Amino acid sequence: MTAPTTPNDGLISPDLPVLTRKDFVTDQEVRWCPGCGDYSILAQMQKMLPDLGVPREQIVFISGIGCSSRFPYYVNTYGFHSIHGRAPTIATGLKTARPELKVFVITGDGDGLSIGGNHLLHAMRRNIDLTIVLFNNRIYGLTKGQYSPTSEFGKITKSSPYGTTERPLNPIRIALAAGATFVARSVDRDTKHLEEMLYLAAKHRGVSFVEVYQNCNIFNDGAFAAFAEKEVRADRMIYLEHGKPLRFGKENQHGIRLNGFTPEIVENAATDDGLLVHDAHAENITLANILVGMDYPDFPVPIGVFRDVDAPTFDQLVQQQVEEAMARGKGSLEAALRTGETWVVE
Repeated sequence: MTAPTTPNDGLISPDLPVLTRKDFVTDQEVRWCPGCGDYSILAQMQKMLPDLGVPREQIVFISGIGCSSRFPYYVNTYGFHSIHGRAPTIATGLKTARPELKVFVITGDGDGLSIGGNHLLHAMRRNIDLTIVLFNNRIYGLTKGQYSPTSEFGKITKSSPYGTTERPLNPIRIALAAGATFVARSVDRDTKHLEEMLYLAAKHRGVSFVEVYQNCNIFNDGAFAAFAEKEVRADRMIYLEHGKPLRFGKENQHGIRLNGFTPEIVENAATDDGLLVHDAHAENITLANILVGMDYPDFPVPIGVFRDVDAPTFDQLVQQQVEEAMARGKGSLEAALRTGETWVVE
């Protein structure tokens, strides 16, 4: 368990000082490989946190196991480096018991979608007020280069010398299917966009899920370079904006339309007529799922907010039940033990 270097034991002054990125930087040596995309995610998180207006003592980062899971050591807040795949479970307990805290879950494609897949699913379906950030580098980095649940079909790795025979999971599609109320994607190399997605996710009330395409320059270098490099991203990525038609290209000259339920590229679209207009606030996830199916090289890769809807949160509902039970007055443990279906064993 890590804690801020200047904790105040929960006594938060109403006159909080203005925080900056430096306030969220720890004195710990950052132990990631030089050039790792994790550095970018950490930097954007530290830049974003002051904008939340939340005291450091009320922020908690919980991680599992993996390269990404060293994150709590590097953010000057409370933190918990937990066990493999179980960060969502621990975060669920903390948020339920301490609903006033701002709780982040940091995970990776292996930690979150393999051993932790079940825990991640239930955290999202419950709509707990957590901000979940999944670093997706399509490889197991900490264990030195085995294929992960998101590795592309046929990928040759140390654990698949003849190529994988498994279809990869799509994290965004899983989040949508589980009912996550905020679902977004960004990429480590587009720092401005990444900071914005982290901020929007953190401000959302309910479970928010952000997939970050993160380059592992040691074991899977260039996994997203074909569409995420600065020189090509305008033509090979599409930025989702609520209420706006889907356009891409260096001059936004191309668009996306639907032919039934099949997306099509409209080259040099002179007008917005017929172009698909993004609706991040739609309760129905059909259109979001269509966007998730778009991938390079057939389509530009969508990044941005896929879904942003409101729904009661698990922690709110539990707290409401507790308050209602307390309002009925004190009960009797003895009476509770002897009420309902009981048996006498002789």
